[in-house]
Amino acid sequence: MLRNFILPVTRTRFQVQCVRNKQKKVPKADKKLQAAAESLASRGFLRPNKPWDPPTNIQETVLKICTDIGLKENSEFESLEVKFNVLKACYEETGHSVPNSLLHTIETVDDLLDFYETPVDVCTPFDALKKMELPKNLHVQGDYVRFHPDKDTLFNGQSAFPQSSTIVSGLKTRKKYEGYNAKRSWP
Repeated sequence: MLRNFILPVTRTRFQVQCVRNKQKKVPKADKKLQAAAESLASRGFLRPNKPWDPPTNIQETVLKICTDIGLKENSEFESLEVKFNVLKACYEETGHSVPNSLLHTIETVDDLLDFYETPVDVCTPFDALKKMELPKNLHVQGDYVRFHPDKDTLFNGQSAFPQSSTIVSGLKTRKKYEGYNAKRSWP
C-alpha cells in the first residue's frame, strides 16, 4: 500500500540589491575596506599583471627544479607542500609567479610547464589598436577633443551645435577639460 506523503516546502525570497546605487554609511574602522572595494570596482577586470616573455630555456629550468624536488615530467604533485615548494623555487629562479586565481589549475608538472611557457601581454586592447597598422580611413584618437568656443580657433569659435552646452560631470575630467554653458536666446 502506497501513501502519498506531502512534504512541507519552505520558500525563501531572495532580494538582489544594487550596491553602487545604495551607499551605506561605513563606520570609521572600515574606511580602508571601503576604499579598497571602490578601487577594485573602478579598475574592473584589468589586473595589474607583470609582462612575461618566457626565455628559450624555460622548459629545462622548470624540469630541473622539479627533478631536484623529486618529481618526474608527467607526475602530479603528491601534496600541497610539494606543490608550494616547486612553485616557490620556480618563482625564485624566474621571477614570475603563479597568480592566486590560477593556482587551482596547476595540478601536474605539465600544467606548470604550460603556465611558464605562456607569454603574458599586459597591453590593453585599446593600446594594441593604437599600435596596429590601420586602414587609411580609420584613425584612433587617444585623447578626445572637446570643443570650447573661446579657445578653439579652427572654425573661428563657431560650433556645429550653437545652443548646446558642454557639461563636464566627472571629477577626474573636470581637472582636464573645461565645460561650457551655451547662451540661449528666446526666439
